[in-house]
Amino acid sequence: MAFAQSYVGHAIDNYSGIQGVMYNPSSIVGSNLRADINLVSASLFGGSDYLGININDLLNSNGSFDFDEDAEKFPSDANNFFLNADIALPSFMFNLNKKSSIGVVARVRANFNINNISGELFEAIEDEFDTDDDFSFDSKHLNGTVHAWAEVGLAYGRILIEKPNHILKGGVTLKYLLGAGSAFMSSPGLAGNYDASTETLVTQGRLNYGTSQDFESDDIDFSNLTAGYGLDIGFTYQWYKDRENDELPTYKDPYKFKVGVSVTDIGAINYDNTTVNNYDLNATVNTSDPEEDIEDFLENNYNGVETDKEAKIKLPTALHLLVDYRLAKKWFVSAQANLSMVKKGSELSTSVINTVTLAPRLETKWFSFYAPLSFRQYGDMSFGGGMRLGPLTVGSGSVFTNLLSDSSKTTDVYLGLNIPLYR
Repeated sequence: MAFAQSYVGHAIDNYSGIQGVMYNPSSIVGSNLRADINLVSASLFGGSDYLGININDLLNSNGSFDFDEDAEKFPSDANNFFLNADIALPSFMFNLNKKSSIGVVARVRANFNINNISGELFEAIEDEFDTDDDFSFDSKHLNGTVHAWAEVGLAYGRILIEKPNHILKGGVTLKYLLGAGSAFMSSPGLAGNYDASTETLVTQGRLNYGTSQDFESDDIDFSNLTAGYGLDIGFTYQWYKDRENDELPTYKDPYKFKVGVSVTDIGAINYDNTTVNNYDLNATVNTSDPEEDIEDFLENNYNGVETDKEAKIKLPTALHLLVDYRLAKKWFVSAQANLSMVKKGSELSTSVINTVTLAPRLETKWFSFYAPLSFRQYGDMSFGGGMRLGPLTVGSGSVFTNLLSDSSKTTDVYLGLNIPLYR
């Protein structure tokens, strides 16, 4: 199954609290909450432009769903896979005074990207070359990264300008990063073919494959952590149609129009003890007895040069744009763009997938409902729903299309429990 956006639809709610701060730090100040305590919340987002799944078949299969047989495949020489897990640990925010607020946000995160890989080669490796079909491949700028880390952020927001009809807010989150490790690969060009009758794989090119010290992607350990630093920064402009003076609290005189811009996940983590193998892939490999582990497969079949070096793994830096319009007292419609600021194919980094979302919502103090429609990179459109009911938040930005589509390429879900202290 990269990070597009966690908590799709919910993060822009004026009562979103901690989740809103993670999207734009300036939302911490001048909100409809005097404080918010996040107990625990989690968001999972994943997908691929290679694999399409009928969710109904999966749900009704009673565990017998076969991804090889029952999923629809869209193979190319430049397929992409992405997965993001984002867990918010106990966190809090509160108002210092009328014009400033502060908070502490703790999270555990894991990102996985593979870019520009041959879909047929990927499937053959996953199936340990148990296929009767010949295929050829020619992937350019192949790269992939898996990265896991924890972070603790100190968020501060302030109202910078306050006029009767205009308010400008700014916010920043300074983050202390704790890296659990990373594995990564890259190849400027990987070509070849597979002959099923002779069970031989012919490849040409070179491949760099590296891991930070003792890192295993299928068993991530947070006991040996590496420090780093990160930054989120954001601004929000709010326009008020009939607000007569700047003494009236903003939450008592709702805005008509809001524009927000933020940049999240600026920063990186340096791993000192990183092992990198440079493999010469110009070889013919017998696949009749494949290795269970990709590292063993590379080591046993190709000549490689091993070096120990420092690896700087960049965070999935992203630009977030928001336009929010109040249709009536409790009804809003918003437009969002979440755009990667990491060049696709950039080594030693994970990235978001570019997404544009339109979302009407009903918003009250104790209840909100969202219906986001998203246009996601790699040609996928997703329609979902979510709600906030007091301390409980649950939703998915793709639940309806997942249930209706015969071939869903992305999916996401989020769940949260918090203690909101309203104005």
